[in-house]
Amino acid sequence: MPVMRENMKYKAIALALLAAICTGALASGAPWYKWRNKLDRTILCAKISPGDAWEVVDGPYMESRCRKPGNPQ
Repeated sequence: MPVMRENMKYKAIALALLAAICTGALASGAPWYKWRNKLDRTILCAKISPGDAWEVVDGPYMESRCRKPGNPQ
């Protein structure tokens, strides 16, 4: 009986890993936004806020140059 439990344990682990891999494969990338510095007005393109001194100017964009509008698929 202990061998049978070990086999079921390995099958459950393999199934969980497969599910995690499949979920990750279906995830899409985060959109990019243009951010402007409130102090010196410089603009950059980033996925997340660079800090408190920055505000969103435009977006979302599909790529890191902030030229192609839209959300990544």
